Amino acid sequence: MGDEGARRGPGDPVTSREQDAVRLLLLIDGACEPLTGAEMAMPALEQAVGVMRTQVKLQKLDFWLRNPDYLANELLTAYEADREEMLLEIAGRILDSEEPEVRRYPMLRHHFGAYEWLDDALAVLRSAGLLIRKRRGTVDRVRQHDYFLLEHGRHVAREIVRQEPAFDYYVKRVEEVLRLAGEKSGSELKRQQYLTREYAETPRGDRIAAISEQARQRLAAFRQQLQVQEAGGA
Repeated sequence: MGDEGARRGPGDPVTSREQDAVRLLLLIDGACEPLTGAEMAMPALEQAVGVMRTQVKLQKLDFWLRNPDYLANELLTAYEADREEMLLEIAGRILDSEEPEVRRYPMLRHHFGAYEWLDDALAVLRSAGLLIRKRRGTVDRVRQHDYFLLEHGRHVAREIVRQEPAFDYYVKRVEEVLRLAGEKSGSELKRQQYLTREYAETPRGDRIAAISEQARQRLAAFRQQLQVQEAGGA
């Protein structure tokens, strides 16, 4: 699957391997969970401070990070269910800006949902001593990839944001992505993302199209509902 980069459309935004590496480092730093006792006892992981489990989950979280229009749309869906106005406010900040256009880096619709070739970026992190990848399964079939963030990786993540405050954008967006994800597994996130029609109907191998206008229409409708409710209660 190493040919994905060659299948971009002529107008698709492109990130560099280094940009992808920084984004993934900040995502893994924010999303990783504690190691198990057995993992902490492994000599190779003595410097590990957390673990991001499964490539599927990494890809699904990265999809929302790379596609602010889909992130905002999911926040609106969560607002529709819970009526928590903070969700509407965050979605509004995204959709009222140019973020869905200037921060969007589309992904392929693959057999298992949104997918992008990440091995080159992850190799940058591993070679720099920031991350360890461990495979679970057999020689013939890898069932799962786990990504262990090392103490040096956490330090570098913090230093990147301190020295280049613009990267704090990803730190904040990771918080919103994790709010949406909750305790869901990668497979559960995949099913959730497939509930968006434009995502599900993208032909396999094509890039998942933007939904910024649809999301902005939903936002306007919810705001109008609030205005009507407030006027009725006045």
